Amino acid sequence: MKVAIVHDYLNQAGGAERVVGVLHRMFPEAPIFTTLFDPKAVGKPLADADVRVSWMHRLPNWKRNFRSYMPLYPFAVRSFDLRGYDVVITSSSAFAKGVRVPSEALHLCYCYTPMRWAWSFDRYVDLSAMSSSARMAAKLTLPALRRWDTSTSRTVDRFVAISTEVGQRIRATYGRGSDIVHPPVNVKRFRFDRPVGDYFLVVSRLNAYKRIDLAVRACTALGVPLVVVGAGPERESLEAIAGATVRFAGRLTDRETTSMFERCRALILPGEEDFGLTPLEANAAGRPVVAFARGGALDTVRDGETGVLFHDATSESLEEGLRAVQQAHWSPVLLRAHAETFSEDVFMPRFRSVLATAMEQKKLGRLGADDAA
Repeated sequence: MKVAIVHDYLNQAGGAERVVGVLHRMFPEAPIFTTLFDPKAVGKPLADADVRVSWMHRLPNWKRNFRSYMPLYPFAVRSFDLRGYDVVITSSSAFAKGVRVPSEALHLCYCYTPMRWAWSFDRYVDLSAMSSSARMAAKLTLPALRRWDTSTSRTVDRFVAISTEVGQRIRATYGRGSDIVHPPVNVKRFRFDRPVGDYFLVVSRLNAYKRIDLAVRACTALGVPLVVVGAGPERESLEAIAGATVRFAGRLTDRETTSMFERCRALILPGEEDFGLTPLEANAAGRPVVAFARGGALDTVRDGETGVLFHDATSESLEEGLRAVQQAHWSPVLLRAHAETFSEDVFMPRFRSVLATAMEQKKLGRLGADDAA
């Protein structure tokens, strides 16, 4: 069986890129097609991978301006030559699922969410620093982008969603069903017997829709220590509202980030996430979570058992959650056991099972009709 993996772009080390690393271990001979690739940013998980990059890597200053090149990504993914492959696995939250796949090959899309830029535009940009003229220009592209995204969804034989929330979005956006396979957590990376520190922790890209501002405001109001790990365009505006107890650590190495998880008081997940890998990483380190009760957190956080859910997107509601998590007793052993149910050892056989079923249905000509039912 000849397999190809396609990912939107490999220019940062986030949860989706970790999934690609696990897929690479599952299918080590499979080339990975992507529009852009920064080996230093992605790091060790793909160090020995056969990564095939589109013509976009020749564009000027793409590391800084990759968002400005958005109209070009559909053309870049359509340029990949996937003839001769039996299975094409697209790892997609944007453009990867738009590849040209031979009709005889199985196209399985591991979907992190339908394209945010096309379908959640206002939520994606409302809190950002994008100028009004840039926002207006971007909005003009939406009709064409939505048509492209909808039409390319029809070339997918089987969707696999990362969470219940994303499965519902796939149904609402594309009219398609999906299997649910939660992303893998590298549980073995963490120890869960470290002494508890005094600080709350955020590990996230600093984008507006992540709502890191809620964590900064809540910890500032309560006067409790907060460490924010991650980089992004909103750092300056977040620093402007932060009090003396908030520290911005920037982008850290995996080892440094692991240590931050192991020694924190609790992790804060202040925004709605498609899945949210960090709550499970915190649980793997024996730490509870304070998470917004929307999106993927409803799949991963058991309120009162592995963390505390807060229900309003306000700093006041988050403050209540922070008080509650400090007052409760948390068992590192039970938190770790919960994280184990989302481990790589659970993900791999589950993903292979879904893939095998999809291949059998493809042979029988049943994919599509059953999927949309």
